[in-house]
Amino acid sequence: LQMTWLDPASPSALRPGRLPRTTLTPTILERGSVAVSAIGSPGGDQQDQWQLLYLLRTLVGGYNPQQAIESPMFHTTAVAQSFWPREWTPGGLVVEAALGADVIEGLRRRGHAVTVSNPGNLGRLSAVDRDPVTGQMRAGANPRGAQGYAVGR
Repeated sequence: LQMTWLDPASPSALRPGRLPRTTLTPTILERGSVAVSAIGSPGGDQQDQWQLLYLLRTLVGGYNPQQAIESPMFHTTAVAQSFWPREWTPGGLVVEAALGADVIEGLRRRGHAVTVSNPGNLGRLSAVDRDPVTGQMRAGANPRGAQGYAVGR
């Protein structure tokens, strides 16, 4: 029930017949009508943000799954969280130090409220891709926090 709101004007208001929104976002990508990739992550409201970074890195930047997952992560806190007490920070951004001191300082100069996260806290993604022509599979696993492995045979 913590995903529902008691404000009757909210689209997420607690009402009969309404389902609460969820932060669960396992994602399957298709090319044509063929599944070519699956990605997922724990992490509440941050899941969609980390998955977007993954997609931008792989689809636009040409990264392989492991490179995309290992690259520095960040997420905004400038929207009310789904979980009680629904905290938010206007202009808030949580980043990994690996983003680089110059980038972090540049964000602060632009007015962002930057918090540098402890190592291993952000972006716990896992992903697998399959080339529909060759059948070759590539995978990436989270090096942060708990151990994750990408194994194939």
